[in-house]
Amino acid sequence: MQITNNTVVTIDYTLTNDAGDVIDSSNGGEPMAYLHGARNIIPGLEAALEGKSAGDVVKVHVEPDDAYGQHHEGLIQAIDRAMFEGVDTLEVGMEFHAQANDGSMQIVRIVSIDGDDVTIDANHPLAGVPLNFDVTVVEVRDATEEELSHGHVHGPDGHAH
Repeated sequence: MQITNNTVVTIDYTLTNDAGDVIDSSNGGEPMAYLHGARNIIPGLEAALEGKSAGDVVKVHVEPDDAYGQHHEGLIQAIDRAMFEGVDTLEVGMEFHAQANDGSMQIVRIVSIDGDDVTIDANHPLAGVPLNFDVTVVEVRDATEEELSHGHVHGPDGHAH
């Protein structure tokens, strides 16, 4: 069976940056499953897997525009420590959910602390980074009606959220 929209695809993968540093990998863990065509993975990787079958090995380089987008300086801002009401200790690298100007939720990361000034970054940590995937397609199957209606893969025992 070939990978097309509305198929559940299971892959083993290693993700590296251009320097060859491993960013993420399923090596030593469970393969990753996703619903093809539902925007569950970055567009550049999804496009590269289109038409592949179980057993295929794919190496793909994905530029930022087809991954997590470009890094935008406008998504970095200094805010007052008081905005973190109820959090006793703040540290660089901590992540928080915050409401964006359009009302949606986004993840922000603390990138620096200078007294009461806390600088946060709402860019994805991989924004602006070219990515390299080494992927082996493990399995391709038709998605269930429930998976299609929910827009993501469910575990072997069905609905789990």
